[in-house]
Amino acid sequence: MAITSWIRTFPLVQYLIAWTQEIFMSVLKTGPVPQHVAFVMDGNRRFARRRKLEVREGHSAGFESLAHILEMCYQVGIKVVTVYAFSIENFKRPTVEVDALMEIARTKLLQIIHHGDLADRFGISIRVLGQRSMIPPDVLAAIDKSTEMTKRNTTAILNICFPYTSRDDIATSMREIVTKSEKHELDPETIDERLLEQHMFTKDCPPLDILVRTSGVERLSDFMLWQSHQNCTVEFVNCLWPEFEPWRFGSILLKWSRSKAVEYRKMEMERDQKQL
Repeated sequence: MAITSWIRTFPLVQYLIAWTQEIFMSVLKTGPVPQHVAFVMDGNRRFARRRKLEVREGHSAGFESLAHILEMCYQVGIKVVTVYAFSIENFKRPTVEVDALMEIARTKLLQIIHHGDLADRFGISIRVLGQRSMIPPDVLAAIDKSTEMTKRNTTAILNICFPYTSRDDIATSMREIVTKSEKHELDPETIDERLLEQHMFTKDCPPLDILVRTSGVERLSDFMLWQSHQNCTVEFVNCLWPEFEPWRFGSILLKWSRSKAVEYRKMEMERDQKQL
């Protein structure tokens, strides 16, 4: 056991950590608070390799990290969280790894169903965005159960992109618009950016405020390309996803909040000057 982990076992240290976290959360809640954040949860495989673990264990550690980050998000008042759980491109990985990822997804969704403390506590509606036709029947059944059991929750949303790519999101939106146009359900002259957005998987969500990618890789990997193109802060974090602790995300939220506060003050000053 590392020295830092050993020290954290002391009751007084645990109390101080909890007290510090509570104070920090209170500061973050004062806002401004983003309404929609997204995560590219990258680095699970490298985490496993560095610790000489099976790839499955790395992905499991990643899901544990996600639980902590989600709790923080909803505690500070973020309404929508979107996570990149599985890319369509991931089907090109070894079958053993793909099967392991599917089994982890099924298991975690069933845990939400049977022990839905997080969903119940924060009123989270779970939505799975992507191509359902690519999902194995047993995983699809778990998805349908989790979405059905949480569909009446209206306080917050968890979007799980699985399997997903941004190009497919845009293409699916375009296909739906073309189909409606062919059925004379809409006028082709009305097709614009706004209409395209209204047919995307995230159509019912507020605009994306922050997109975070871990592992030090600085690319979006076909995730939320459309949603992140305007007024979105993109943060590339140099740590692996299982190591992405709440304090790291808290620093990102604090930086975003400060920049927005400055922006709002500037807008107020400009408005006041116009009224003079």
